[in-house]
Amino acid sequence: MKKLLVTFMLLSSVVAIAGELSICTGEYALCAASATTPTNKMITVNGKKYKEGMAVCPVLKGDSVADLNLMNGSCAAPAGKVWSLFSPQSSYPQAPSWAVAPAVFRSFVTTDTPGGGMSNMWSFLCDIQPKQVNGVTLANCYGPINESPWNDRHVPAGVTAFTQAPVGAENPVGGNMPILPAKVKK
Repeated sequence: MKKLLVTFMLLSSVVAIAGELSICTGEYALCAASATTPTNKMITVNGKKYKEGMAVCPVLKGDSVADLNLMNGSCAAPAGKVWSLFSPQSSYPQAPSWAVAPAVFRSFVTTDTPGGGMSNMWSFLCDIQPKQVNGVTLANCYGPINESPWNDRHVPAGVTAFTQAPVGAENPVGGNMPILPAKVKK
């Protein structure tokens, strides 16, 4: 709980940028270590259009941080669905086996090659898969590719981002630094 409180305090410093932050309790998808596959559709976030991606994410239970502006003002998800939210887990189920593994943060630089971007699944809706894998409930989560979770802006190639997804994961779920301006490498 202490780690969640510290995370919430840090995220609260960017409320003006990210939206209305809240702690939700219950089931949620944690996509922090997931890759994202383009759906060949578009998704609109606060009036801006982005390429849509789908990430398969484990469903966890407990406290998590949400941006209620993207969730119709409520932590409650429709039947058969969960929200993709964030919580500071030290370990949780991860692809491909969905065995519990340590959370490992890493940075990477976005590129314009296919799979070289990043994706944002934070506070977007997910469909719960009907069958568990390795005893883990999974969800298909849909969100924007190359959209910053902090300011609803496009994340261009050359930006340093962070994720918990392994090296080689395509369009990993993550984000650019919320407090520092995005730096584009030339």
